[in-house]
Amino acid sequence: MSRRKPRPRLTGELAAAAAAYQAAAVIPHCPECAKPCCKLESLVLELEWKQIKSFWRLDESRPAFDRRLAAGKGPREIREAGGLYYVHGKPCPAYDDAGACCRVYDQAIKPAGCSDFPVYEDGNCITADLRCEAVDLDALTESIARAVGPGFRIVRTADEEFPFIVSLTLKRKTG
Repeated sequence: MSRRKPRPRLTGELAAAAAAYQAAAVIPHCPECAKPCCKLESLVLELEWKQIKSFWRLDESRPAFDRRLAAGKGPREIREAGGLYYVHGKPCPAYDDAGACCRVYDQAIKPAGCSDFPVYEDGNCITADLRCEAVDLDALTESIARAVGPGFRIVRTADEEFPFIVSLTLKRKTG
């Protein structure tokens, strides 16, 4: 059985709804958050070499850094896999703890995962990460419903392995 691709217009509406919800509900909450995601206590950040080099202020080459990591002599919070780097367990160096804000927020070097978290469009659904205290699933569902109109119902599905990850999928209403 083949899966139908989501309609581009609907996918665009979902992406816009996710972005609008983030702008209205999540981002204003960030400065007062009790557990900022930038501290990477329960989150993993995926970074490219350019970001690693900039955030950790490295002056060595990538091969030299990779050798150092493999030898266990690099920053312990960084792991390399498949050409990318994964950071966990220590605050992101771009996070300004005193100002409770990101130093690279409006810059091209800002990681995509930071822009997407905690609500993002993924094909024909919106995924919400409930580890973010600013996410209100009922308010998000209402926001999506307004964006796509009355012809759809929204089905919530929690991930079995990670129940804090909830997918909000659109189903066309019949009848």
